[in-house]
Amino acid sequence: MSRKKIITSAFSNLYTDQRIEKGCSTLHENGYSIELIGNNWGGAEEMSRPYSFSRIKLISKNLKTAYFEFNWKLYHELKKKADKNTILHANDLDALLPNYLISKKLNIPLIFDSHEIFSEMPAIQGKMSQKLWRYLQKSVVPNIKYMITASSGYANWFKNQYGVDPVVVQNAPRKLDFTIEIPENNPRILLYQGVINPFRGIDKAILAMKYLDNVIFKIAGDGPKRKEYEELIIKENLQNKVEFLGKLLPEDLRKITLTADCGMSIEENGGESYFYSLPNKVLDCIQARVPLILSGLPEMQYIKNQFDVGEIIKDHQPSTIAESVNLILNKGRKNYQPELEKAANILCWENEEVKLLQVFEKASE
Repeated sequence: MSRKKIITSAFSNLYTDQRIEKGCSTLHENGYSIELIGNNWGGAEEMSRPYSFSRIKLISKNLKTAYFEFNWKLYHELKKKADKNTILHANDLDALLPNYLISKKLNIPLIFDSHEIFSEMPAIQGKMSQKLWRYLQKSVVPNIKYMITASSGYANWFKNQYGVDPVVVQNAPRKLDFTIEIPENNPRILLYQGVINPFRGIDKAILAMKYLDNVIFKIAGDGPKRKEYEELIIKENLQNKVEFLGKLLPEDLRKITLTADCGMSIEENGGESYFYSLPNKVLDCIQARVPLILSGLPEMQYIKNQFDVGEIIKDHQPSTIAESVNLILNKGRKNYQPELEKAANILCWENEEVKLLQVFEKASE
């Protein structure tokens, strides 16, 4: 029996979106015909994939109008490309409405993959746009038959709010055959990887460098708070202790992660989307066998309870953060290896993709 065609769509330029890349690759390798649709918001770097992809060109100059434009254009793309032999795969709330409308129109299956709780993200707290996203979520999500989300905290939240029962597919990296010699860095490396957004604890970690000797803080990524944090570094005279690496390709970032002595994922409670998140960087560091400082949010606490992969910070005071970093550096990366190895064998894409495939099998019936 030939596999159905899958149209995966997302408000993303697709370039650095590892979750979408892994999901599409898994489906492609398992015989599905994939058509991936993103957009050119934030650039349209060249990329190659073994399946078909395209980017919707947006002319909007601000994000609010870009969402409307994308949804309008995506609806017309789906209308052209979808048929009775199609499964629609919408990534996040900002691509859901056109997928939902086409799935109803053609009576074809729709899988909603919610990477976060979009309506509760810090950037839209208390804004008019939050009301609109909440309204859309409330109108559509209770009618969704097939849903995936990225953490058990998210799954419980959606279940309590809308009575749906999402399958948890964590955004874990592919298994890494860890054979490298652990470097003996001088100075030691504390690494943040990800978007430079508020509520990530980056500014607190910068200030923690005042309490850390022979340590350099490397920040891999880019984002809206970068300029503010660069100014903070100058103000506090920490230019020799903090380094911005900029936005990196996933394969280049993986190489950087392998060199760190200590990773960090010290998100603050910036609303329910952060509170219940399991940040990718936690799983990326575990796979690279790098111990981490973690905030005590539920998903990170749950991993720490199962595997001793680092230290939970007691609060976000810079001196407390420095204390936790020192605990890890004094214990040494090598001493964390047995627990990191155990965690890496369980928290990997090879275990997660099985659940992803089961959802698509059900939708194909």
